Formats: sequence, structure tokens, C-alpha cells
Amino acid sequence: MPENMKKSKLTAVAAAVVAALALSLGGCTVDAQSPADARARAVSDTEPDATGQTAGAPATGAGKGRGAPARTDCATAKCIALTFDAGPGKHTAQLLDILRKKNVHATFFLLGKNHVIPHPDLVRRLAQEGHEVANHTWSHRRLDQLGREEIREELSRTQDAIAKITGRKPTLMRPPQGRTNDDVTEVSKELGLAQILWSATAKDYSTTDSELIKTRILDQAGRDGIILLHDIYDGTVPAVPGIIDELKKRGYTFVTVPELLAPAKAEPGAVYRP
Repeated sequence: MPENMKKSKLTAVAAAVVAALALSLGGCTVDAQSPADARARAVSDTEPDATGQTAGAPATGAGKGRGAPARTDCATAKCIALTFDAGPGKHTAQLLDILRKKNVHATFFLLGKNHVIPHPDLVRRLAQEGHEVANHTWSHRRLDQLGREEIREELSRTQDAIAKITGRKPTLMRPPQGRTNDDVTEVSKELGLAQILWSATAKDYSTTDSELIKTRILDQAGRDGIILLHDIYDGTVPAVPGIIDELKKRGYTFVTVPELLAPAKAEPGAVYRP
């Protein structure tokens, strides 16, 4: 084979690998910002300039703006965020008992139609116990395949359902399969929602082996990481105590997603991924 053809073939293979990797990390097709970058930008926005003045105008870029004070400073602590998708469900109460016992707060991305509506008491408990309640759409349709009005309906119906129970609309959302695009970003911005992806997943929808779920998460865990699990599957909740205990041994502090970004405030429409 001629040398130039070999190079072309290698280039094509490399491009395919990169594309596959990007897809496996969540299918995001827009720019994403890391928690560390968000924190750094928020700090720089409050530092005095040459005249001794700090930036006083509201921030408009992703990751800018001051968020609420966090219980942990993730600029110095080894933080990791535990997140759960697609609930609440039959295992959520048990999970909340575990988290309370372990003194861990998590972020829950809830589905509206078949989960928030039938389980208002669990949604209320999530909020009351200090967990971050977030949006995972109404019916788990892929948002990147919908028009703007359908995207808006998927998100706004869940916003309203959660607010009716907790008194507060979510500020975070996770697009199903991590799939987003410019339309999703614009609608999210209109609705006041930042988009949160992840860095570690156990693919717990494909196995009931709790030990395997734990191992997959521990293998992928890293500082400023965002763990994706689903509390609706049978093997997931039994894996959580072991995940928490081992990561604490490794020096990690568990935080919610807003705490991971603090002092930055999650900006509507922006995409965050470690």
C-alpha cells in the first residue's frame, strides 16, 4: 500500500476513535466546561483590577457568577459528586437512608412523567434532606432529536412538577444520553437550566452485579469527577455503600454539583463536564 494511503487510513481510524470516545463520554456536541475552570473564572471575576475595583456587572459567560457558599472548598479539597438519574423509584427511599447514614449529599436528576408525579413524597424528602433536585426531562426523549417546542415541553413540564412539590424550580438538568446541541442549549438557557454531564458511569442499566458496578465506578473516579448512577435499577443501590466507603478512604469529599462548581454559579445553557 502506498505510504500516503497508509497515512490516510490511519488518520481515518484515529478520527473514528476520537469520535467514538466523544460519543461514549456523553454525546455532547457543544463546548463543555470543567468544574475547575468554572471555579477559576468565578474567582478571577471577583479579583480587583488595577484600579482596585472588582467586576460588578453580572456574569454572562459559562462558569461566571458567584454561587451560594459551599460546605466544602473544592479548590483545595479532593471533591467528587455523586449523581443519580431517572428516579425516584422503588429503591430511592433505601438510597436516601444510606446517604443519610453516610452523611453524603447527592444530586438527583429526576424524570417527570413516570417518577416525579407518582412519588411526590420522595421528591419532597430529597429536598428536605439537603440533596440537589434536578431535571432529567419529562419522558426521557433524546432532546437533540426534537424541535425547540418539544425540548421546552420536556424540560418545562418537569420544572413545574418539581416546583409544585418542593417550591423551587431546578437550576440543573441532564439531557438523556448526554445528547445536546444548540437548540437544547438555547432552550435550557431560557428555562434557567445548566447542563450537567459526567465523568464516571457504571452502565448499571446493563447489569445487576453490584460488585461490578462498584468496581467500574472506583476505576473511573477522579478529582472533580461526576459519577452517574441510576437508583431505579436493582444492582445500583446495594453498590453505593461500598463506593462511598472506598472513595472516602481515598480522601474524597462528596459534594453536590453546585458545591463542586462553587464559588461559580451554574450558568443557564452552559454545559459542564469534568
